[in-house]
Amino acid sequence: MVVIARYLNVTLIVPLFDNGTYWNDNSTFADIYDLNYFITSLRDEVHIIEELPPPLKEIDDSEPHYSMVPNAFSSLTYYYEKVLPRFEKRNVVHFSLTDARLANNGLPDEVQKLRCRVNYEAMRFTQPIQETGQKIVRRLRENGPFVVLHLRYEKDMVSFTGCVEGLTPQEIKEVTEMRYSYDDWKHKGINSKRRRQEGSCPLTPEETLLVLQGLGIEKSSTIYIAAGRIYNEEKRMVNLTMTYPNLVRKEVVLQPWELRPFLNHADQMAALDYIVAIESDIFIPTFGGNMAKSVEGHRRYLGFKPTILLDRMALVKLIDGYRDGTLDWDEFSLLVKQYHEDRIGKPARRMENPDKPRYEDFFYANPQECLHPFPPADQQ
Repeated sequence: MVVIARYLNVTLIVPLFDNGTYWNDNSTFADIYDLNYFITSLRDEVHIIEELPPPLKEIDDSEPHYSMVPNAFSSLTYYYEKVLPRFEKRNVVHFSLTDARLANNGLPDEVQKLRCRVNYEAMRFTQPIQETGQKIVRRLRENGPFVVLHLRYEKDMVSFTGCVEGLTPQEIKEVTEMRYSYDDWKHKGINSKRRRQEGSCPLTPEETLLVLQGLGIEKSSTIYIAAGRIYNEEKRMVNLTMTYPNLVRKEVVLQPWELRPFLNHADQMAALDYIVAIESDIFIPTFGGNMAKSVEGHRRYLGFKPTILLDRMALVKLIDGYRDGTLDWDEFSLLVKQYHEDRIGKPARRMENPDKPRYEDFFYANPQECLHPFPPADQQ
């Protein structure tokens, strides 16, 4: 949105968060990010204000401003030709959705570099969040290197994806009912088995354990779980915690009084996990959600810090082969390692798919225009 405001030469209002999600967090932009720094650090690029000026706000109170959802993955040409005339006609335009509204590819380098400047420099966490996140990092480092495991197996994720591997009939009923209770979630039947085979399901805690062992992660390793509450964790996390006894969360690393200001604020809790994730020695996401992509890109920006990008489609086949006895442990472990030799967040070109941009590599997962030095395509 900063880029769009900059190139349309319009004023940006500090964005409002969607507080109606499953997490039901009422945090504002200023609760998570240093608002003053965000505005002042970008003042040479775009005019940003905290809220509508009083005259326009009065109009807004009496008659809502024009609202629209920009097309996803659009070029700047779309904004010049389709959106700018609406500003000229209506003065104020409200974007009711802002995620993935700008293309990943085909944009000038200066546009991409501005996106990086916003994402990795201007959007600085508030002092309490930053200091608490760094406190977690320091305490983890007291025991040496540590791994951050972004284990996306919260109840809402299981429900949203419709992935029911390892669930009981009662649990399947529970998560299905939850999915149907949210109007904007997918309500039609989901073929969980097919989604899993396509690599479209988050790994279960049991599958994750096999993958960690297959990758050769030592049992003595400190592993920090960056996630919300794992679905039925008393049952699903038993084997993982028994095998990796140094598996911890922020609730373990911090004293209750240190964490208290952030409780009941899922977005702020996620911000703490984000800080720990970008500082970790290894980052392993079990699903490719927005946070995982953002952390991957940020770690590339910080010098290509190791991020193991799991090939879930390949992994579920290997896991099933090991479980049904067609692969022994040595074969399984060797293949897991081989599949991920080149999937560690090192320099690589973004995969482009102009016809289906939703399926190409996201800019924020690999902001290659901002990464130097980067070899030309014909030298890779």
